Amino acid sequence: MAIFGKNGFIRKQEIAFAKKLLVSQYKTSGAALPDETAISAYAEKIVGEAHRIAQKSGSSVWEILKTRIREIKHSLNK
Repeated sequence: MAIFGKNGFIRKQEIAFAKKLLVSQYKTSGAALPDETAISAYAEKIVGEAHRIAQKSGSSVWEILKTRIREIKHSLNK
C-alpha cells in the first residue's frame, strides 16, 4: 500500500479526520446529518481543496482542513 498519493494511507487519514470534523460540526449545529456517502464525498472534496491550497501557498493541509471545517460550521449556523 502506498503511503502518499490520492489513494495512499496519509490521504485516507486526512479524509477520515475531515469526516469526523464534519460530523461533529453537523451535530454541534443541530443540522440534519447527511448520509455517509454525502459526508464521505464532501470530506474528499475538502481534502482535495486543502491540498491544492497548500500546494499554492505552502500552508499546512491540517490547518487548512480545520479552517475549512470552521467555515462550514458558520454556514450551518446561519
